[in-house]
Amino acid sequence: MSLRRPAKDQPEKFEFNTSSLDAANKVITKYPKGKQQSAVMALLYIAQKQNDNWIPLAAMKYIAKFLDMPYIKVYEVATFYTMYNLSPVGKYFVQVCTTTPCMIRGANKLVEACKEKISKNESELSTDKSCSWMEVECLGACVTAPMMQINDEYYEDLNKEKTVEILDKILKGETPKPGSYKGRVNNEPENNRKTLMEFKNA
Repeated sequence: MSLRRPAKDQPEKFEFNTSSLDAANKVITKYPKGKQQSAVMALLYIAQKQNDNWIPLAAMKYIAKFLDMPYIKVYEVATFYTMYNLSPVGKYFVQVCTTTPCMIRGANKLVEACKEKISKNESELSTDKSCSWMEVECLGACVTAPMMQINDEYYEDLNKEKTVEILDKILKGETPKPGSYKGRVNNEPENNRKTLMEFKNA
């Protein structure tokens, strides 16, 4: 694993807004008295969601005080787990799966679309600073490969044309519909069921 470093440019302050504060307090109530520090991962995620998908050092310090724990422990968690972004990724964070199932079904075309529409390089903000993209390991949607994740949503059964359509929408500030772009429901076969078509009593 490569060393993950916080962004050079950091905001001076951070604090939870009203909705984030409510969410954080609700999470903390799920832990026994004296074990609130166990909520650190959830609070980091709340901070990331509030702050356009990345966690500044000021947020880590704020969470450390919020949970009454050493700042270094919060820092260790944030820098260890790759689901936490340590530098700006934009309002829309695009993750393209390029692991084997997606790769053999054309994930390289999705990468091409990202390079053309967002930026030539991974982890580089688009011209308007609204989004960025990166290649990632398996996202667990192998049946509907190739696919990509934008923030918390999955976009599946893609090709380059569909990917471009989706990226055009997010670049306009729109939220494209998640799910299969072949019209599949969940993980059903592409051409309808082929097995277990008849039920016979034993």
